[in-house]
Amino acid sequence: MPVEPLGRRERKNAQVRRALAEAAQRLFLEKGYDQVSVKQIADAVDISGPTVFKHVPDGKEALMFDDGVERRESLLSAVRERPAGLSVMAALREFMAGRGPFVADPTTEVRELTELIVNTPALRDYSRKLWIRCEGPLAEAIATELGRDPDDPTTRAVARYVLEVPQFLSDEPDPRASLDAVFDLLEHGVEGAP
Repeated sequence: MPVEPLGRRERKNAQVRRALAEAAQRLFLEKGYDQVSVKQIADAVDISGPTVFKHVPDGKEALMFDDGVERRESLLSAVRERPAGLSVMAALREFMAGRGPFVADPTTEVRELTELIVNTPALRDYSRKLWIRCEGPLAEAIATELGRDPDDPTTRAVARYVLEVPQFLSDEPDPRASLDAVFDLLEHGVEGAP
């Protein structure tokens, strides 16, 4: 199905949203999240405070993230479009290994943004909220890939465990080693995990 091109209003809204996100990230990194007001972000983009909330109704913390659609679609693609022979859990491990605190050799920008999110309670909580919004679709994708009923509580449990990983492990001394340990447990069970 061809994608309809964005209309003028949608393009303008996307530009303002992008400008807000860039200004928020810059200000948060320079001054710290708690020292930056919505008014300062609005001023940096030359719009009013109420207009910020028109573009980002979830508030200041939402400026650091997209609406969660990219996150959900990437997560589902990792499961549905995984290479032949790769288990669902191995595909999810690979996906998570490419995110935030689990990236092996992050760029300076990725490292700084990850530290900002991990060390700012409001941003960390909002990030978790975006992950948890993926629970239903991920559970359904896992159930489909494993040939299980979509209402299977075990697939919902696995989806929830996977989606809690960023919140649960992001401040571990070695987040990547912790990620691997948790996925070993999820993939092989308590008895089979190394």
